[in-house]
Amino acid sequence: MAERKRPKLAVWKFSSCDGCQLSLLDCELELLAVTEAVELAYFLEATRKQAKGPFDISLVEGSITTPHDIEAIRHVRKMSKVLVTIGACATSGGIQALRNFADVRDFIGKVYARPDYIETLKTSTGIAEHVPVDFELRGCPINKYQLLEVLNAFLNGRKPNLPKHSECIECKLRGTSCIAVAKGEACLGPVVQAGCGGLCPAHQRGCFGCFGPMESPNTSSMAALLAKHGADSRDIFRAFRSFNANAPAFRSESDAHDDPSH
Repeated sequence: MAERKRPKLAVWKFSSCDGCQLSLLDCELELLAVTEAVELAYFLEATRKQAKGPFDISLVEGSITTPHDIEAIRHVRKMSKVLVTIGACATSGGIQALRNFADVRDFIGKVYARPDYIETLKTSTGIAEHVPVDFELRGCPINKYQLLEVLNAFLNGRKPNLPKHSECIECKLRGTSCIAVAKGEACLGPVVQAGCGGLCPAHQRGCFGCFGPMESPNTSSMAALLAKHGADSRDIFRAFRSFNANAPAFRSESDAHDDPSH
C-alpha cells in the first residue's frame, strides 16, 4: 500500500530564544500523533532533514531585526500555504522590541567591540508587519496545547478555538483567589489574554503579561488600579513594557507613563 501523503510542516526561527518552537517538542506523547499527521519537512531544532517547499503550514518564531530577516521572511511566506506566527517575538517583537524605544546604536556600541560589523534594524517587529499572517499564537512561551489546537484546526480546515478572555477567568477556573484584591499585589491579569492557566497568581505572584493584551483591554483602568494598590508611575511603565512591549495596547499605556528619569 502506498504511503499516505502527509502535509508538509516547516518550523522557522528568527530573532528569539527558541522557547516557542521547542514547545512543539515538549508535546511528548502528543508529538507522536503530530508526526503521524504531518511531515516535519523543515525543523532544524529537531532534524537536519530539509525537504523542499512549498510547505502546507509554516510555524514562525522570532522577530524581524535585520535586513536579512526581511528577505528571509518574504521567502518563507512565498513558500507557505499557511503561515502561523508563534510567541511574543513573532507577534509583537518580543523583549528585544525594547530597542524600539531607544537608539539601537547606543546598545551596539556598548555590547560589541566592533559595532561597525553589526548590521541591524532600528526596530524589532512582529512578522505581520512585513508579510501577511494567517494566524497569531501568543505567549512567552506559547502554550503547547494551544499549538496543538492551531495545527489541528488548519489541518482540518477550521478556525482555531482559542480563548479571547482575560487571564482572570483562568484564575477563577483554577480556584485561585485574586491576589490583587486579597493581597494588594500588582497583577496585569484583567488585561492579559488567557493562555498559561493562571500560573503566576497560583504561586502568589502577579501576572506579568506573557500572553499579551486580551481583546479590547482597558489598560488605562488597569493602570489606575495598579496605582490604587501602591504602584507608582515607574512601576506601571515597567509593567507594560516587558515581553509584549510593542503590542499597541501595551505600548500606548507604557508611553503614557514614560518619564526620562526612568
